[in-house]
Amino acid sequence: MNATLPALLVGLTSHVGGRAHNEDAARAGRAVFVVADGMGGHAAGEVASSIAADTLLELDQRSVLHPGDVIAQVEEANGRILSSAAHHPEQTGMGTTVAGVAVVHVGASPHWAVFNVGDSRVYRLLDGELRQVTVDHSEVWELVRRGELTPEQARHHPGRNIVTRTLGREPMGQVDTWVFPPYAGERFLICSDGLSNELSTAELEQVLTSIDDVQQAADELVRRAVDAGAHDNVTAIVVALPGVESDLDEDTTPREQIDRGAGSQG
Repeated sequence: MNATLPALLVGLTSHVGGRAHNEDAARAGRAVFVVADGMGGHAAGEVASSIAADTLLELDQRSVLHPGDVIAQVEEANGRILSSAAHHPEQTGMGTTVAGVAVVHVGASPHWAVFNVGDSRVYRLLDGELRQVTVDHSEVWELVRRGELTPEQARHHPGRNIVTRTLGREPMGQVDTWVFPPYAGERFLICSDGLSNELSTAELEQVLTSIDDVQQAADELVRRAVDAGAHDNVTAIVVALPGVESDLDEDTTPREQIDRGAGSQG
């Protein structure tokens, strides 16, 4: 297998939505893609999300990444947020979610590493089917996991914005990760909850399967969320691995298993 992937296609869009200012931060490099959704008064949420996104993007400067590097960098981002708040009292209590995708190496083979803390999400489109990879760290999603709410009911639940893990806390809590091999033609959607609270998985899938251009797809997703009356900031990154025939890994993980991924979940 090649030691690198073909150049990835990326589209990124963010909109203030129904808020006074945008506390989402999104960054896209060559091999690292991240969305952070900040929280905290006096624009401190914007500070926290920017610190998180910028810290994760630093990984893009490395020639080779491993899954542990991603986890360590999320922990580094948490430390920087806490340090900033300690030096600036007006930032006390600020925090942020973070979710993203990075190209890492397992042995000599490139793999995807999906990661998250909080309720920003990563979805994967493979063979025309969109599935949520990440698990929300929220009180409402715990009800979904226990079968007490459906995902659709969770989108409209009054407590849907109560998260159970964020950066900006000590201890931060575990970083959930999933590591799996790439397949030509697949796509990822990384988004803040301002998007996933407004559009169903079916609506997300319809846009991602019907619009080839990744920037146009990201624009359309955000436009639909805003038109639906988004009460929050709305951010989307669409990442696509070109659908070309290559010697992408055929041996490491059976195709029917990769949607569950591998790695750690807390």
